[in-house]
Amino acid sequence: MSVDEGYDEGQSGGDEELETIRQRKMQELQRQIEEDRKRQELAAQRRAVLRAILTPEARERLDNLRVVRPELVDALEQQLITLAQSGKVRVPITDEDLKRILETIYKQTHREFRIRYR
Repeated sequence: MSVDEGYDEGQSGGDEELETIRQRKMQELQRQIEEDRKRQELAAQRRAVLRAILTPEARERLDNLRVVRPELVDALEQQLITLAQSGKVRVPITDEDLKRILETIYKQTHREFRIRYR
């Protein structure tokens, strides 16, 4: 057995291992692509529902608010979708309706701090 033959035998084991790693990476990549596709599909459905239940002005207000409070807007949008689908809110939701909803949320979550000097 020459040095080259021994190297070839060891190399074939490495090739199999490398191929296994490649397959795992490919499966992981395909899984991520599928998850991204599903996420995009859900986001598109959500946008379509919001277009149906909000006036353009109300959507614009939410888009502006999203810049500063994205987590609030995400939760609020989900709540608005749920309320609209269950018939508990008048559709379309106008900018004035949205302002009232936002004021209610603000009053419920806002804490006033007072600093006292002694």
